[in-house]
Amino acid sequence: MGSALGGMARYLAVNGVYRLWPHHLPFGTIAVNVTGCLLMGLLAGWRTPEGEPWLKPDLREFLLTGVLGGYTTFSAFSLQTLALMREGHHQAAAANVLLSVGLCLGAVAFGYAVSSGLRS
Repeated sequence: MGSALGGMARYLAVNGVYRLWPHHLPFGTIAVNVTGCLLMGLLAGWRTPEGEPWLKPDLREFLLTGVLGGYTTFSAFSLQTLALMREGHHQAAAANVLLSVGLCLGAVAFGYAVSSGLRS
């Protein structure tokens, strides 16, 4: 349910940005990724005065994993990378960035090439 809500919000946000500011760069996607990361960071870091997570565990997972995971997976990736950096695992954080971006870009290029070949 959360993923469906996040996906619908992404669709509306991306198309809204493109209608307001059409451009060759994917500003709609960038806006979704940045706002998703901001919301992920805000919700993950929000604590009570006693230091406990402000949100109940079920609601927290619904919002972080479900809604924001459906809105943008970039927010989860960014939160995981931040956690690695905060824990002092700087090489692992860098590897996460390089592998995620490199492999995902390679995968999308491969998929694009395969699907383009199927149309021929």
